[in-house]
Amino acid sequence: MSDALQPDLERQEAARLDAADVARTLAGDLGAYDALIERYQRRAVSVSYRLLGNMQDAMDVAQDAFLKGFKSLATLEQTERFGSWLLRIVSNLSLNYRRARRPTLSLTTGDDDREDRELKGRKGTHDSPDEIMQTGEAESAITKAIEALPEKQRLALILFAIEQVPQKEVAEILECSIEMVKWNVFQARKTLKKTLAEFIEE
Repeated sequence: MSDALQPDLERQEAARLDAADVARTLAGDLGAYDALIERYQRRAVSVSYRLLGNMQDAMDVAQDAFLKGFKSLATLEQTERFGSWLLRIVSNLSLNYRRARRPTLSLTTGDDDREDRELKGRKGTHDSPDEIMQTGEAESAITKAIEALPEKQRLALILFAIEQVPQKEVAEILECSIEMVKWNVFQARKTLKKTLAEFIEE
């Protein structure tokens, strides 16, 4: 089997599992929804954390998203796309939370640093080499730079470049075209490269 086909096969299998678990949940098997939570909890928390900058807030938002998802599950027409649907709920709740509170995002310190590094360990941008993550100054600069991006660019960058969600799914989450996802990611990376120039080795 070609290595290039492996990710597609894995996504297809995940879609089949999601559809089966959604069907079982709607039939009254609450354990099936627990399986969905286990499958997507880390990604949900991670996406929310990238938008809110606070682990406790992100965990609260993810919990709210799963609850909202459960209550609205019967409205999901394409059950194999549960993951994209859930991340759209997470993103919307996170942005609503930000608009309601309007505080300056807190930068992690102390014990939160470990959780922050674990999340950043999965980061996949090309404009930010791993070396620039080694100092608190660089971490603060990256957090502030991502925070300053326009909403659509920040979401596209987080979902595609950091969380490695396929472009098609990002387009579904953001309710836009794949070309618009590419444009937003490109613009976000361009802005970050300029903002973080002093930390990036050419």
